[in-house]
Amino acid sequence: MIISVVIPKNNFRRMKQFAISMISVMLFVSLSVKSQPYIDKAKEGKIEVAYFASGCFWCVEAIYESVNGVEEAVSGYAGGHTKNPTYKSTGSGTTGHAETVAVYYDPSIVSFSTLVEVYYGSQNPTTKGQHPDYGSPYRSIIFYQNKEEEAIVKHWFDTLNENVYEGKMVTEIKNFEVFYKAEDYHQDFEKRNPNQSYVKAVSIPRLNRFKKKFPELLK
Repeated sequence: MIISVVIPKNNFRRMKQFAISMISVMLFVSLSVKSQPYIDKAKEGKIEVAYFASGCFWCVEAIYESVNGVEEAVSGYAGGHTKNPTYKSTGSGTTGHAETVAVYYDPSIVSFSTLVEVYYGSQNPTTKGQHPDYGSPYRSIIFYQNKEEEAIVKHWFDTLNENVYEGKMVTEIKNFEVFYKAEDYHQDFEKRNPNQSYVKAVSIPRLNRFKKKFPELLK
């Protein structure tokens, strides 16, 4: 069956919402759920996990999964005050959560500090969101889980804010509390939907800019 639709021009957020509604209705049953061996490895202390928010999680997930030493990146929600948020509730801006990615990585290959470098090197940390997605659900947040991570995050923030961004950085630095995995249809969205309009116009260009800037970090 062929469905003909009209998507408003120059409105990427509506394009994104439209894509999700169509995919959730027509393809949800056929989507493969990510396997979770990375969770077991993290529990066993073989790998570690870090949490980052910087705009659309489709984009952020794809960027981190391109980094050598990252075993998996999982889209979800964090930083808010409600339990069990969804894509719809988070997008409303009422939950306090932001689209966040859990990055499972091998610290013998890539350090937490390098992941923070990737974070800042793949976004504009002076805006509360990344074009074309702005507002609370897309704001910039780094979550730390211990004093060492907190020190690394603050060092990067202070250095860049003073030397590069002239005091304009708005990235939040927050103690990690809880991460809620996003709905299955969000996982590996860019990889599974390379021809989707938002992915072609926003996600892939953002990934390619990162790859061009950090070729030495790629798998």
